[in-house]
Amino acid sequence: MVTTPDNHPDDPASLAGANIVALVPATPERTALPEPDVASAARLWEEYRSAHPGVDRALPPVESFGDSTAMADELLGLVRRGVKTATASLAEEGAPAAGDHWIVCDGAGAARAVLVTDEVRTGPLDSVDDAFAWAEGEGDRTRASWLDGHRRYFSRVSPGGMGDVVFERFRVVWPEADAERAAAFARSVGASRPEELDGTPARD
Repeated sequence: MVTTPDNHPDDPASLAGANIVALVPATPERTALPEPDVASAARLWEEYRSAHPGVDRALPPVESFGDSTAMADELLGLVRRGVKTATASLAEEGAPAAGDHWIVCDGAGAARAVLVTDEVRTGPLDSVDDAFAWAEGEGDRTRASWLDGHRRYFSRVSPGGMGDVVFERFRVVWPEADAERAAAFARSVGASRPEELDGTPARD
């Protein structure tokens, strides 16, 4: 899962991971993410499974947006509010399938949310559209800034050349309160449809 620009949510909850995928290179100012608390991920997964008995018992991937405790917390806040509902990664890293679950942790490594993948598309970086850039919820949420940030990021992590990109949309499914809040936000402001909004949302 990819993240590049810094964000400023009003709910600085948290993100990190069991099999952490840290996608922004560390800099001296960044506090590196700790090892994920796999036990907390297992507990969160069991809570979710208890409410959804048909879900697979196996613990899904536990992943992180970003490479620092601050960014992990910021982006988790965006996810839990329903602002961030998409992410992108290099196709060479593999791709999830629609219906797959994954767990996101906070900057301290504690599991905080269960997500489910809704859509996956693979294509060139510049095939991103305005709606997807908006759904990522980062920076000024425009396609231009999305392309700039992701070109710089992917050139750092794959200096030998960049292939196709996986464009993924997801939603929060647990905790239930977060799932309801995120869904309500998406309904109220059309989080994935920038053309439905008046102006640019405030950044906290």
